[in-house]
Amino acid sequence: MRRYTLLIGVLLLATALGACTASGAMPGPHSSSPAPADTDFDTTRISDGGLFQVTYIPALNPIPINDLHEWTLHVETADGAPVEDAVITVSGGMPGHKSHGMPTAPQVTESLGNGDYRVEGMQFQMGGWWTITFTIDAAGQRDSITFNLKL
Repeated sequence: MRRYTLLIGVLLLATALGACTASGAMPGPHSSSPAPADTDFDTTRISDGGLFQVTYIPALNPIPINDLHEWTLHVETADGAPVEDAVITVSGGMPGHKSHGMPTAPQVTESLGNGDYRVEGMQFQMGGWWTITFTIDAAGQRDSITFNLKL
């Protein structure tokens, strides 16, 4: 009888721990570190050096997990003029997961005009705090911007 009671106790504890992990109450093996409380999640920001104002617009909202999709990136000068003919690179990852970045290699594939650029190959394999960095080369100037995402 004691073994049976002990077995039931172990099963109840395992069930409770599983429920906590599924609800987010406890970090699971693939959860990420939360973003700091003061993290800026705005979709429009000024680049690190102040050269550009940049906005991202995902084709799908909310941003999906495990679905390949594209974004439109809008780039303006600090005074609001559209930036044309920029060369833009994309990188990203999860700050809480130093061992992996994005499962894809997103690229700017087309200038759409009026400061808009198509970014293809966006994909996120799990929820949590992500950062996406765009490095922008335009008119002999280079600057970067990092966006924070909470998926």
